[in-house]
Amino acid sequence: MLLLINILQFVMITTSTTNQFELPPLPYDIAALEPHISEQTLRYHHGKHLAAYVKRLNELIIGTRFEGMPLEEIVCQSDGTLFNNAAQAWTHKFYFDQFSPRPTTQPSGALKEAIDEHYGGIEQLKESLNSEALALFGSGWVWLAADDDGNLSIVSTANAGTPLTEGLHPLLAIDVWEHAYYIDHRNARAGGIKSFWAVLDWDIISQRYNNQ
Repeated sequence: MLLLINILQFVMITTSTTNQFELPPLPYDIAALEPHISEQTLRYHHGKHLAAYVKRLNELIIGTRFEGMPLEEIVCQSDGTLFNNAAQAWTHKFYFDQFSPRPTTQPSGALKEAIDEHYGGIEQLKESLNSEALALFGSGWVWLAADDDGNLSIVSTANAGTPLTEGLHPLLAIDVWEHAYYIDHRNARAGGIKSFWAVLDWDIISQRYNNQ
């Protein structure tokens, strides 16, 4: 009987640790971003790619100092395979959360002022971000980020790289991994970037800037 109790306790502990992080739900219906980002793309990108990162992350942290640590801290303190999965888990939630089926199409308030000061306006900023996203070789991300003083910068990172590790505050992220756009646009990265802008909610980005 004691052996059975110990086994059950072990199962309960194992279950709790392997499920430290869960697949975050989308903040909108899975078909809500069509025709710009298809339901099929989200089923694979969110339901399979992000789910796989979360599952692997949970497996990797068992029995390590990262177990019980907030995700952002894991990203900033880890390396190798653990970093890759933790960073991709964090970044994909950040990425999906910036979209809306009825997006605000212009930044406002302090973010608009910062964009006007640093880039001369929203259209110039978008052109710069587009150029970076088209030029990035292979897989990765292009970010708009801010430092502690609110100064803006465009950051390109390969693979799972993130401005978090540089002490910056991410505001928006363009995913240029092919799985982000291949179902809808095949190998036309430019088409994927165009669809990105069609659903990006600048109200969310402005709030992120205000809350940094």
